[in-house]
Amino acid sequence: MILDASEPGALPLAADRLARGGLVAFPTETVYGLGARADDDEAVAAIFAAKGRPANHPLIVHLAAPAAAIGFASEVPPVAQRLIDAFWPGPLTLILPRRPGVANAAAGGHASIGLRCPAHPVAQALLEAAATLGVAGVAAPSANRFGRISPTHASHVQAEFGSGLLVLDGGPCALGIESAIVDCSRERPVLLRPGILTRGEIEAAAKERLAASDGHAAAAPGTLAKHYAPRARLRLMSTASLKAALAQLGADPAGVAVYSRTALASPGLRVRMMPQAAGDAARELFAALRELDATGVTLIWVEEPPENPEWEGVRDRLERAADDSEPGDDAKARTSNRTLLNGP
Repeated sequence: MILDASEPGALPLAADRLARGGLVAFPTETVYGLGARADDDEAVAAIFAAKGRPANHPLIVHLAAPAAAIGFASEVPPVAQRLIDAFWPGPLTLILPRRPGVANAAAGGHASIGLRCPAHPVAQALLEAAATLGVAGVAAPSANRFGRISPTHASHVQAEFGSGLLVLDGGPCALGIESAIVDCSRERPVLLRPGILTRGEIEAAAKERLAASDGHAAAAPGTLAKHYAPRARLRLMSTASLKAALAQLGADPAGVAVYSRTALASPGLRVRMMPQAAGDAARELFAALRELDATGVTLIWVEEPPENPEWEGVRDRLERAADDSEPGDDAKARTSNRTLLNGP
């Protein structure tokens, strides 16, 4: 059931459902999340069941206000506080030491926990309304089946889970890819998942360099070898390789769709133009992949994004979507022996 978040009664209904241990999908500025109260292990288990996600893969807890972090974190290191001051509410998740006995299921049983304060007005309003009912935080991964394309519209969520799930419709997500994740539970902060915020912006606010990940930090869905994947096989290609492959197709491009910044002409070819600006490409990325996938093609060829820092988040999502392993195949994950954190 999709409810317009601006309709009277929609937010109180959703907040009440969360307070009673139910699931609610809601928009953030990044992607739509599938939420349950983080302090209710049974409610959180329903998230894992709905997504088909292993229960030892922790989730991000969404907070109504930065001050609520102390309810889940045993400490907030100075570098984490600087990042909170700079970017919350906003598209940044922080990994912090977890307060013992709090949100065990949401944390996947691990000693750290991922926290975020989203900036979307509907998310803010929902979290605030839920807080008045005793919900200190809402655990919420992206509202899609495990390993598949993240949703940026309410209709995407309903397509994944059917009409039985309550979905608050707050319109299309403004940013379009998940939050950047920084692990602040160790001696030095580590960027685990890129997002719209660039490494340079995060380092400037942190007032220190981000350490290189060494395989022992908590990690993000971006550490899964396969993630954000359409049903069709996605191949990431250079501009030259893409043009050469299309030339070989000739006049019969059946089963192939292209997402490219380069203007391409081929009779019968399904082409979706990629924006030239990184922020615009991020905003439409998942919707574009869903649109091409819905045509029933078996191959989606995507032109590689530029190497510029502002494209890091888009490039990361496309590389994961193009991986040949199965979703959740930890043996082939790029960063082994890590905790996998999921959320918008």
